[in-house]
This record gives sequence, C-alpha cells and structure tokens, in this order.
Amino acid sequence: MFRSPYKYFWLTFLLIAIDQLIKYAIHHYLVYEGNEIAVFGHWFKLHYVLNRGMAFGMELSFIPGGYGKIVLSLFRLVAMVGIGIYLVKLARQKAHEGLLWSISAILGGAIGNVIDSTFYGKLLANQPAGSPTPWFHGQVIDMFFFDPYQGWIPDWVPLWGGSWYSTPIFNFADASIFCGVVSILIFQNKFFDQPKKEEITDDQDIRNSETEIIEDISPKKNEFLEE
Repeated sequence: MFRSPYKYFWLTFLLIAIDQLIKYAIHHYLVYEGNEIAVFGHWFKLHYVLNRGMAFGMELSFIPGGYGKIVLSLFRLVAMVGIGIYLVKLARQKAHEGLLWSISAILGGAIGNVIDSTFYGKLLANQPAGSPTPWFHGQVIDMFFFDPYQGWIPDWVPLWGGSWYSTPIFNFADASIFCGVVSILIFQNKFFDQPKKEEITDDQDIRNSETEIIEDISPKKNEFLEE
C-alpha cells in the first residue's frame, strides 16, 4: 500500500517557514553583521553573522572568478531535489515513519539554506563584494551562538593547540539538518532493519507451511506402504 509522502512535506514546509522568519527577524532587528543580543548572559546569544560558504564557512576558493558560490548553490539545489525524490521513493517502499520524518527535517533545513544562497544576494543585497551577480551569491544568515568559552587553546593541546577557539554559530536550518541526521544515526537499526525482519518472518512462514505439508503427507505415505 502506497504511503503518501505529502504529510512529511508538511514538516518540511513548516521548518522552512520557521527558518526564514527567524532569519528575516535577525536581519531586520540586528541590522548589521556582528550585532548581538544576550539571551542567557554570555552562554547563549543571538549573533548576526553571514556565512558565504558551506558549513563552518568553508568555501570553494579553488574555483576562480567568484563562481565557486554559484557552483555551491547549484550543488545545494541538486541535493535538495535528490533528497525530495528519495523521500518519495522511501514512502512508496513503506519505510519506517521515523526515517521519513528525519529525512523531511533534513530536506527542510537544506531548502532553508538554499533560499539564502539563491535569493538573499538579490533580496537583501548581502552578496560578497565583487560577486559577478547577486543571484546565487547570497550569504546564509546564522544567529544561534552558544558561547561557553572563547579564547586561545593552550599550546600543549594536541592538534588544536595555539589556535583560537570559538563555538560555531548556526541557524535553524542547520539545526534541522543536524537533528535529522542524528536521529537516523541513533535509530538506524530500527529504521533500516524493519524490511529485513519482515523478510525473515515471511521465510519462517514458508518453512512452517512446508513442515505442515510434510507432516500431513507422512501418515498417508505410511498407510499406502502398509497396504
């Protein structure tokens, strides 16, 4: 029986709406990058920052002419379409409900950031200086800043010693993707073993049927031999 994917897309649309409302509010009320509002003292703040690249500010700097951002935005669009198609496919295969909700959350977060990178350069004029076009060069707005510690890491710490540490700033879309991925990792045995259990049950039913047939035939075979 086909399981409609539309109810899962409702969660996707809800997450997109929440994400965009938060980003618009941050842009409207904080106005300039670097402005912040303390929510719980220094532990949690709303900090307006623009992310011109991927997660943690990584960029495709090896692509010349400022077109790395376009490549990244197009990649996000392709990934968004792929995730949507995969969600429909899993719904048709009657995948576990939890898996479908998790993927819809990932899709909502992905679309939320795609909107930023695709349209914000034109709508909010936040594209980096020197961009060849405002389209597909919008910078993603981040704002959630958990700040238990900022400072230099001691030199004796392996790998990161002697570098400046600051907790990454993220947005609601990032949180949606993170929660979706983490839920899949935590419950992967439950999400992906369901079809296998059904197959095992079907095989067991077949073996039980075969045993019943053999047991039913055996007495008749003995009676025939005795005659």
